[in-house]
Amino acid sequence: MVLTGRSPSGSSGVAPRVDQPSAVLTLGRSLTPSYLGPNEHLAGTPAERAELAHLLAARRATAALDQTHPHITFSLLHWVLDTGFDDSAREVFRHGAVLLGDRYRELGLHHLLPIDRVWVGVRSTGPEPFGGFHHPNQGYRHLQLASVITRYGRLSDPQVASPELVALDLLRSYAHDCLHWGSFREYRLQEGQVIRSRYGINWRDAEGRTYSARDTVDAPATRNLGIVMEGATDREARMISAAVADRLGLAERIAPPDRLAFRDTTGRLEPSDFDHAEPGVATRFHLAMAGYEHGVGARYHRFLAEMGGPEANTLHELILTAVITGNLLHLSRWLNGHHGPGAFRRTFRSPAYTGPDPGE
Repeated sequence: MVLTGRSPSGSSGVAPRVDQPSAVLTLGRSLTPSYLGPNEHLAGTPAERAELAHLLAARRATAALDQTHPHITFSLLHWVLDTGFDDSAREVFRHGAVLLGDRYRELGLHHLLPIDRVWVGVRSTGPEPFGGFHHPNQGYRHLQLASVITRYGRLSDPQVASPELVALDLLRSYAHDCLHWGSFREYRLQEGQVIRSRYGINWRDAEGRTYSARDTVDAPATRNLGIVMEGATDREARMISAAVADRLGLAERIAPPDRLAFRDTTGRLEPSDFDHAEPGVATRFHLAMAGYEHGVGARYHRFLAEMGGPEANTLHELILTAVITGNLLHLSRWLNGHHGPGAFRRTFRSPAYTGPDPGE
């Protein structure tokens, strides 16, 4: 199948239906019209916008995404799917692509991240060759309009263990980064440099300070817009992974050493999951997993419970739609209706922020 690319014949690539008989994972040209993502905008005078366009195009034309991982060999996602998986693993990703395509259209995102903008680390000669969603220094890179991820498992071992879990973990990473790619962004020039002045529902003032402050270390629930957006993005990605896992009955086929990663990928972690860790390379991966769950997943879940109550899912969808479109009207109205006038400002604004109030 073709995932949001263009086929060699030039037709638009779309995620296929599950019942298409001969779906093959192939790649065409990127759907990205030039140098901007679907919801990216350039601000400033015509001359400033022209300079921004030049600078971004230069950054995004350079495929040098692996410089921070010199020990890792990268491959494009479509090559990994076509040549690195068996049929059962490809089926996992195929089902997920269909689900996330339909779901993201409901939220206002009508194209997925082109898979020729996704680089997957497949082998490593480094000291910590354990890959997956929680591998350090990976993810979506907005200035390069591309995603850098790694396959789950020991990258020093050419034999892929648990191919279906590897595919499910890649699906989570891809679904996650599709939302980052499709989020609203505004760029400005500042002293000749590209500055991201808006991202989703977050703003920066003229001094570069963000609208909301960092959470305290012991905060049970987040009030930081960066964590809210990251939590919403990953909640959605894990929901899609869970739906695929349930549909294909993957839980019964995951070996015991990989069940913790499976629960993480499907959003079913429990606090007790991190009580007993065996030493080794995988333990560092699990510590990163625990840190992410504590700092992002659990805090966002608690935020939804506190602010949304029985309407937590509605609040989650309003947040994602606002992140994609950059329009906070419906989110602000909902917050005002449930928590009083000025709820966005009272909930999120940092005393250090000096810019306008976008949430009103």
